[in-house]
Amino acid sequence: MTASTALPRRRIGFAQIGLLVAVLAAVALIVLPGNADRAQSPAQTGPIGPAEAWPGVTIGQFPGNVSDGPAFSPSYFLDAQTAIGTAPSPDGAFMRLVRRAGDGTLRELRRLPYSGTPQFGGFATDGTELAWAESLAGNDNVTRTEMWSMRLPDGEPRRLTADTGDVVFFNSEYDMLIAEGALHWAEVAPGEEPATLIRSVPLAGGDVTTRTEDGAWAMTKFPWLVSAESGQASLPQLRDWKNHRELTVAATGTELVTCGSVWCRVLVISADGPARTDLMRPDGSDRRRMAGGAAMSAVTDVALLDRFEVLTEAGPDTVPTSSQILYVYDIEKQQTVRVADAVGMIQSRNGVLWWSTGADTEIVWHTLPLSAIS
Repeated sequence: MTASTALPRRRIGFAQIGLLVAVLAAVALIVLPGNADRAQSPAQTGPIGPAEAWPGVTIGQFPGNVSDGPAFSPSYFLDAQTAIGTAPSPDGAFMRLVRRAGDGTLRELRRLPYSGTPQFGGFATDGTELAWAESLAGNDNVTRTEMWSMRLPDGEPRRLTADTGDVVFFNSEYDMLIAEGALHWAEVAPGEEPATLIRSVPLAGGDVTTRTEDGAWAMTKFPWLVSAESGQASLPQLRDWKNHRELTVAATGTELVTCGSVWCRVLVISADGPARTDLMRPDGSDRRRMAGGAAMSAVTDVALLDRFEVLTEAGPDTVPTSSQILYVYDIEKQQTVRVADAVGMIQSRNGVLWWSTGADTEIVWHTLPLSAIS
């Protein structure tokens, strides 16, 4: 395993969803005191520990294997103790989608044959329903995607639709959204001119409806879209597809900007490479320095819960797959917290941050409930 590192948003198909998570290792984090160009500096001069920063917030952990033996890969957390993820069947013939409770109890939700290269992804919840996408290659070697849902906590999984189109995921919490009684996702529209279809299906059942948005877009917090173009020549744009509002985010030619609906992450480039990372509002206001020149974010989404940025620092290579130092930058307090050492995979969904330590059969998963931090 390697730590995941966020890149400017680019379109990737559902069948490629695992690539972005496993491709890159994060590099050194340097939090710099003092004033910087256009960005106010944090008052803090060095990171503190989670117990000091967030008293009363517990970091949990659970073993890397499920009770019947195979390795478990968490994909989503309903809460800090309840994980949705995948584990092979003990005979290796199937990939299972399971719910793992804090006491280790498993409930199998779905299983798909390994021969079809199955994948589960795009998890979303509104607290009442859990939805996900699953893909499987048939005997004709064509991969097909379906949308599924279940009533929480113990409902039976049901297929919502197989009318999914050319689904695109960005390894984002917002790849699929539940809002206004429907499940929403994005599709690449056919044709030579770039366009995005927003597909929606009622959770109660019914036909899929589509809305066309000119250009390449990814979903962020409902009902906002963020431009999916990447590179220094592309200024990020935000579009409210329900209320017909649009904003172009100002940036210079030496800045790479990635935005959500509330905050933007700004990588400032110098002649020698990355100079620092700032945060600012999409209108350019409230800009502050977050980290120094070698810093990279560890997750795709900007400002989890509109408050937290997840960062990593390269540590000693004692375990090649778990050699990162994990930090969380608290935007509200302008404070960097050193959360864990010797970290491998890092991910966050639904207000829970999780990461792995160890390697092979010794992997342990750890959880931090960001939503519990006051």
